Amino acid sequence: MSTDQTPTAPENGFPYTLTRTLDAPVAQVWQAWTTPDQYAQWAYAVPGTVEMDVRPGGAWKATMRTPEGAEFPLTGSYIEVAEHRALTIGMDVPGRPDPATMTVELAEQGPRNTVITLRQTCDTAEERDGAEQGSGMLLDGLTGFLGGGERG
Repeated sequence: MSTDQTPTAPENGFPYTLTRTLDAPVAQVWQAWTTPDQYAQWAYAVPGTVEMDVRPGGAWKATMRTPEGAEFPLTGSYIEVAEHRALTIGMDVPGRPDPATMTVELAEQGPRNTVITLRQTCDTAEERDGAEQGSGMLLDGLTGFLGGGERG
């Protein structure tokens, strides 16, 4: 497993990109990201709170639990869905008219590995830092889940 971080300039907001090579085929990674029961196991979601309608315009929701035990609900919708290749996910943000979006890209690297890339642009450096940290935790949890171990 490897992780690369690409810093970028704040000309159009504050973007980040995280890339990781996973020891699992693309179909397995896609299932982990788009199946509620699997997603809850690695994404710090409270069991039974994940709902996904994985299609453009379909809604999703989950209640997340931080490592410290705090819980917070998240809602949003799928903007773009390209099975086994990419998801663009919108997340509702209180006080903001448009959803925050994150893109998840998957690319096969041989028969047993997947390169996953997460991209997001935030309004502030502080927001970006928090989102990037959260996305890193998601990738840690996903890596552990796919390896048969504990999340993050």
